[in-house]
Amino acid sequence: MPIKNPPIFDGHNDSLQAIYLPNRVPRDFIKKNTEGHIDLPRAALGGFNGGLFAIFVSPLLPETEKEDDEAPVFNPAVLKPVDFSYARDLTQKGIESLLNLELISQGKLRMVRNTRELEEAIEKKIIAAVVHFEGAEAIDSGLKNLEGYYATGLRSLGLVWSRPNAFGHGVPFTPNTSPDQGPGLTTAGKELVKACNRMGILVDLSHLNEKGFWDVEKITSAPLVASHSCVYSLSPSPRNLMDKQLEAIAASDGLVGINFAVSFLRPDNKRDPHTPLSILVRHFTYVAEKFGVKHVALGSDFDGATIPKEIGDVSGLPKLLDALRGAGFNEKDLAKIAYQNWLRVLTDTWK
Repeated sequence: MPIKNPPIFDGHNDSLQAIYLPNRVPRDFIKKNTEGHIDLPRAALGGFNGGLFAIFVSPLLPETEKEDDEAPVFNPAVLKPVDFSYARDLTQKGIESLLNLELISQGKLRMVRNTRELEEAIEKKIIAAVVHFEGAEAIDSGLKNLEGYYATGLRSLGLVWSRPNAFGHGVPFTPNTSPDQGPGLTTAGKELVKACNRMGILVDLSHLNEKGFWDVEKITSAPLVASHSCVYSLSPSPRNLMDKQLEAIAASDGLVGINFAVSFLRPDNKRDPHTPLSILVRHFTYVAEKFGVKHVALGSDFDGATIPKEIGDVSGLPKLLDALRGAGFNEKDLAKIAYQNWLRVLTDTWK
């Protein structure tokens, strides 16, 4: 008799960008596609039950250029700060794209704002979409518009993407360099963390530099979360986490969502889609064995990264669960990794 997989809640996808960003190939999320990683039919095949849907402010680049979340070499323009009004306008388009997707999905996808809605969506096998800002550029430095974004549905916030902003500094993507690059959070950044704690917005540490990480660790009253990062000891990218950071995440009862981006998985940081699934599994095993299985989850980076060809897209998630079984994870462990750890942390964070 086939083993029944648990529902899957994933810590990061960039799928909305195919709707609202002008330099992306548009995709119909209602129909099954051969391009990209997520649409509703393929999500159903993969057991994908929800996740953090990122709203990202892309840099202003010529239409002939394209950036993605894990490219090892960037045009320097990509890593420069972006204008606030541009970020605000593009973020609004991202929010509207998710609301429209909810509408046209005819009940198959729902924006969730609290634990009750999340649990109900998982139980009914409705895709639970959590609004996540990948970088806080759309938030004014005085935090005057933060409550408005919360009312709209914002429940997860990355302080930075891999560039500086008014709140802190992100890490670049240069292989074999440390995450200890740049200063810590600004005064506004520290106030933003406190405000997120008061309101019940998850603060995401992925893309943040190491000094910023430790500033958050000192300030926050919520679990530490890196939604889509990997293990630096296995793959020396500054986008990954050192053991002392993973230890702090575990001590806070937080989690790291393991990123599927092959350049963050491999010891050589190469972007090779033929990277074996076993290399991805090693990162789950490392965190589980050293820091506890309750502190590791999924953070795929679907539609924002080159992922192992063995997974292919969201419909390939059962292959990952089978690979984790093969590595010794039991069914209780898999349920924690697949969705329970995310549910716990969001419950502990949201108001």
